[in-house]
Amino acid sequence: MIKWIVILLIVAAIASLLGFRGVAGASAGIAKILIFIVLVAILLAILFGYLAFQVV
Repeated sequence: MIKWIVILLIVAAIASLLGFRGVAGASAGIAKILIFIVLVAILLAILFGYLAFQVV
């Protein structure tokens, strides 16, 4: 998923340089959503990993 974030940010940068504001905004928005999902997944993995070691 991080690969998609990087691709979308590159597309947003190139579209912004070429003047395609709609495409740049959309791809940057999707990248922001994916970053949020990745951060939540990482936090949940850390939390559940910590809780799993507390039970044992």
